[in-house]
Amino acid sequence: MKLVFLGTSAAQPTENRGLSSTCLEKDGEVLMFDAGEGAQVSYLKSGLGWNKKMKIFVTHLHGDHCIGILGLLQTMTLQHRTEPMEIYGPDGIEIFIGENIKVLNFGLSFPVKITAITPGLVCEERTYSVYVEEAEHSVLAFSYLFQEKDRPGKFDLQKAKNLGIPEGNLWHDLQMGKEITVGNKTVKPSEVVGEKRPGKRIGISGDTRPTKKLEVFFKNCDYLSFDSTFSDKIKEKALETGHSTAKEAAIFAKNANVSNLILTHFSARYKDETELLMEAKTIHGSVIAAKDLLEIEIK
Repeated sequence: MKLVFLGTSAAQPTENRGLSSTCLEKDGEVLMFDAGEGAQVSYLKSGLGWNKKMKIFVTHLHGDHCIGILGLLQTMTLQHRTEPMEIYGPDGIEIFIGENIKVLNFGLSFPVKITAITPGLVCEERTYSVYVEEAEHSVLAFSYLFQEKDRPGKFDLQKAKNLGIPEGNLWHDLQMGKEITVGNKTVKPSEVVGEKRPGKRIGISGDTRPTKKLEVFFKNCDYLSFDSTFSDKIKEKALETGHSTAKEAAIFAKNANVSNLILTHFSARYKDETELLMEAKTIHGSVIAAKDLLEIEIK
């Protein structure tokens, strides 16, 4: 499982940063959070692949977070994609995508399912769930939480061999928590499998002010990508536009007991992220400043 940052700039692209888009790749599936203009270019550079199982989660309907969906869909069609796609976003996402496809007059080579979201559980798969909570921005906006389900404990190969359990289906059954019988002997999973490993929690804030509601929502995240548009020197600008400063993001992450904070969505006024990174590091012990095409392995 890994995070891939496709675009890390706010409102407008810069020479080094594209517009907002972050992907989480897990078990061959891509979960994309936002798709700013030109997202298909960064997606191409990432090498994530055009025909994988995929979901897109839109935080809000500002152009720098959703216009890239149109180019992405068209490019995927030109790449002969066949795998279905699911798109989630605020009310109006269906009209935005449907009407633009109609006006631009391009068909799709694959089925697309679009769902308008409300706070709570958005989607659930065998190994993970995605939840949504309302953010605080200048328009209706949402934040997302990816919750990996608990994973089986580590399987002790040597113990299994010592107990005379043949490799194959019986090993699989034990890993899945089932008792098995070998000859006249019953073997419990606890004899060869360690304790369950808690699933990872990964948060994507989108554009937002830090709020108590989101602090509860993102509690104990292993990784949190958070709006860090401005330095605290111009906090009034963040208040005016519905964004956060790097210092506010760090205070928020510390209060929410977040293990690793990732700053992103940087204003074009900053030539690099050094000032914002240093500001956050005075508050939180583990801070990373995102860059376009940065990959973070989730271990």
